[in-house]
Amino acid sequence: MARAYLDHASSSPLRPDALDAMLPFLREHHADPGRLHAEGKVTRYALEAAREQVGAFFGARPREVVFTSSGTEAVNAAVWGALARFPGRGHVVTTEVEHSSARDAIARADADTTVIGVDRAGRFDAAEVIDALRPETRLVSIQLANHEVGTIQPAAEVAAAARERSAIVHVDACAAAGHLPIDFRALDADLCSLTAHKFGGPKGAGALLVRRGLRLDPLLVGGAQERARRAGIEDVPAWVGFGAACAAIDLPAEIDAQRDLLATAGRVSDLVAGVERFGPDAGSGALPNLLCLGVEGVEAEPILLALDQHSVAVHSGSSCSSETLEPSPVLAAMGVDADHSLRVSVGWSTSPSDVDRFVEVFPGIVGRLRGLRGL
Repeated sequence: MARAYLDHASSSPLRPDALDAMLPFLREHHADPGRLHAEGKVTRYALEAAREQVGAFFGARPREVVFTSSGTEAVNAAVWGALARFPGRGHVVTTEVEHSSARDAIARADADTTVIGVDRAGRFDAAEVIDALRPETRLVSIQLANHEVGTIQPAAEVAAAARERSAIVHVDACAAAGHLPIDFRALDADLCSLTAHKFGGPKGAGALLVRRGLRLDPLLVGGAQERARRAGIEDVPAWVGFGAACAAIDLPAEIDAQRDLLATAGRVSDLVAGVERFGPDAGSGALPNLLCLGVEGVEAEPILLALDQHSVAVHSGSSCSSETLEPSPVLAAMGVDADHSLRVSVGWSTSPSDVDRFVEVFPGIVGRLRGLRGL
């Protein structure tokens, strides 16, 4: 039986266009793009073409695109670089539902931090973030959309107000990239972190968009690559694949298809009592590809394992199924039970039969597990 892969929010399969673009730079074109010989010029041209593709897709100038090894590196570079611009301890404003890369990078910084809470849908209030700004606020770091429940956040509203007060604004758009239209110019942020692997680009490819004119100290030092903004030899195959993935997307069509697939997956809440959607209702306030479900009376891990036995791959907010031993801080901030949550996410390669398979087997799995518990 073919497997149904419904964990695109963790990592999506590589798009064929991206693979085809990468292969020549894995097989033949190996030169350092910083060299002046013919071989170096081939890889330099490919790298700059990829930069143009990424910039065009995300509404940024090519020179505003700094390639990184991941979204996590981009987030760390944003936090480090923003705070290094100012002497003294300073002040940071962020929220309870940020990705761990942002939370941990901020926690490690020597800064006074204000953390803004969220409502039960996982959404922060833009006015509350703006009210937390102080004269000494150096950085506002917020997400564009939540990686666990799909909540779209009022990032542009915050960015406009924060920049008026001379705070640097970083927007983490890793979960939204390839699933929402993103226009860096319209967003009006100073910094925006991105990753490729959640929408069909290769792992090992990310980017930090840096507003024109903003000078940042680089996180990685030891070379003048990326216009002295990120040291280290360029990963040409990965970054070429990132650009090709951006060029391959028909974003409006993919958004419509993902919303339809997710609506089908959401039918399980009608088929099984005690199943609710965590986060916002489907529509303009939520990512089109991500659904977080709470299942009353049954912990997530046995459901996840049973689905896997039925050839369905999903993710969970449970501590038992993640890399850490703590429940999801996002779901905890929302006031819901992470130990009873499942995350279903679709992507460019998801077929209706994949989602149908989930809807077919899920009710029976939950019923059997509840029966074992005498529920």
